[in-house]
Amino acid sequence: MAEQGEHPQAGAGGDPAGAAIALGPPGALDPRAAAYLEEQIKVARAQERVLHLQAEDLKREDMLRHWSLVVRHVSDILKLALEFSIAFIVLMLAAFLCVALWTAAHDGGLIVDAFSVPPDLAAKGLNGQAVAAQLKDKLAGLQDATDSARQPESYADDWGDDIKVQIPDTGVSIGEFYRYLAEWLGHRTHVSGEIFREGSGIAITARAGTEAGATVKGADADLDALLQQAAEAVYARTQPYRYSVYLDQHGRIAEEVAILNKLALEGPTRRERGWATVGLGIVDWDMGDFYAAVRHDRRAVALMPEPGKAWVNLEVSEDTLGHDEQALAAARAADRILHGGGKLDMTGRATAILAPLEDANVATYLRDYPAARAAYEKILTLPDYADLTDYARAGLARAAAELHDDAAARAAFADLPAAARPNVQAFAAAARLDADFAMRDWSQVLRDGDAWHALLKGFTARLRIPPATFATADNRTVTPYIAAAEAALGQSALARKTIDSTALDCYDCLRMRGLIAARDGGRNGAADWFARAARFAPSLPDAYADWGAMLLHEGRYDSAIAKFDRAHAKGPHFADPLEMWGEALMQKNRSDLALAKFAEAAKYAPNWGRLHLKWGEALAYAGDRIGARKQFAAAAGLDLTPSDKSELARMKATHG
Repeated sequence: MAEQGEHPQAGAGGDPAGAAIALGPPGALDPRAAAYLEEQIKVARAQERVLHLQAEDLKREDMLRHWSLVVRHVSDILKLALEFSIAFIVLMLAAFLCVALWTAAHDGGLIVDAFSVPPDLAAKGLNGQAVAAQLKDKLAGLQDATDSARQPESYADDWGDDIKVQIPDTGVSIGEFYRYLAEWLGHRTHVSGEIFREGSGIAITARAGTEAGATVKGADADLDALLQQAAEAVYARTQPYRYSVYLDQHGRIAEEVAILNKLALEGPTRRERGWATVGLGIVDWDMGDFYAAVRHDRRAVALMPEPGKAWVNLEVSEDTLGHDEQALAAARAADRILHGGGKLDMTGRATAILAPLEDANVATYLRDYPAARAAYEKILTLPDYADLTDYARAGLARAAAELHDDAAARAAFADLPAAARPNVQAFAAAARLDADFAMRDWSQVLRDGDAWHALLKGFTARLRIPPATFATADNRTVTPYIAAAEAALGQSALARKTIDSTALDCYDCLRMRGLIAARDGGRNGAADWFARAARFAPSLPDAYADWGAMLLHEGRYDSAIAKFDRAHAKGPHFADPLEMWGEALMQKNRSDLALAKFAEAAKYAPNWGRLHLKWGEALAYAGDRIGARKQFAAAAGLDLTPSDKSELARMKATHG
């Protein structure tokens, strides 16, 4: 160990130049040390350049590593996108195959194959495909000419290439592939046939499926007519129900009934038997046998409740018989089905227009005339089916009258088409009678009855059936109103005789018996008839409203209010019981409570002159002279009876 005060000596690993520099005097630099220092500076600079190069290399490596990661990331994304694309294509192919399989399995179309034809016809251009195309056009014409609610089967040819897309490695087109599936899985029916020479003319045989064909014969010049006959034969075998409708539209009733009876008994499915039964019910109704129509309609509902058409027909038949409660139930069932969106087995055009029609019918039974009017207005925006737009116009006119908007009702009736079919004219005449009854134009009601009978006579003459056939409809839809109008005109004995001729299983017949008895002063007898009507149709408000009106006239205000309350519960949008309720409250010196009833009634019948008159009267008694004057002014601009006009003049003179 070195002693204290001595300089340490450089060890074996020491730096002699550094030591020399350290031991040398200040300012003295050994040349060797200077050279060595210079060399070290060069080494340091070289090392610095190396470090810079290494840093550049690291930068380049980092950039390369970064781009490598980017490329790898992009590659992964592209790979994932490719996998997704392949999966999507596979999914679409699977979906296409599933749809094709399902569609093919449910394909019940009718395919027209090329016919066999004589060489001389083929030489003239009438080859097998041309004849089949003409037959298909004839079938399409029959379809278009048949105005039926039932959805038709479709006719198509079977020789086209369809979509010209080839399935790879097979040489099979998509159309050919689908046809193979439809033949394998579906239940297509092929229409085939041949034209052959017979003597100097030709014969055409057309067959559907494996059934024996129908043969028609004639001259060469009759080819078009013969093809029409062949098309009708095919139509009758492939779509017998729609063919029966076609026959009905052309007045061939006997042929129609024969087809429907056979189909109703021997139809291969409940669907076919059900539609045939629907058709028999329509024939019954057209022939005036409404009880038979109800029986067939109910059987059709049991066989196939889902189309809705059977319920629609049942509602019409029950309504014609005056069975309003049963008609309302059928209308509600039809309404649910038509709005349910299920498998209706009906054309879109028929479904679209029948749905609001049943809305209107349900609303009319419940005396919700604003809703009925809205439904009829919707019908007028839709493509027509079975002249229902004309029915809607007549319904709109009647609804306006029931809402006590007499001016609108008269204008609507004036706009009705004059050249409508007889059944539409008959419906319009009945609607006009109902409207005039609602407007209390009793003399016009009698004239409407005469017009109805004239139309009925023409209707039966056109169908070549006895006039008495429609006696049931006359007895239940027109005669009760004629009897009530006769009573209102003071012809009591005639009214009693007329009403006694009507049925007892008829809602309006019972109601009108009550109205006639009330006019004759038979209070107890009238109440009995109103009670009977209420039991016969417990869901409807009319009998209670009529009953309450009688009690109001007799001054039995509390009893009247009780009946109006029942009527309002059954028909909450029926303005009449609300207005009369208000009148009863006024008679009890409760004009303050009457105001609410008048205001509520005005929501449903805003153009009712008497309503505004009584509303103004209640306001005057309640001390609101300004409000009363407004209501009197409104009443003055609306339809009023002569007695109402006198009362309005008196009220204006008294209350300003």
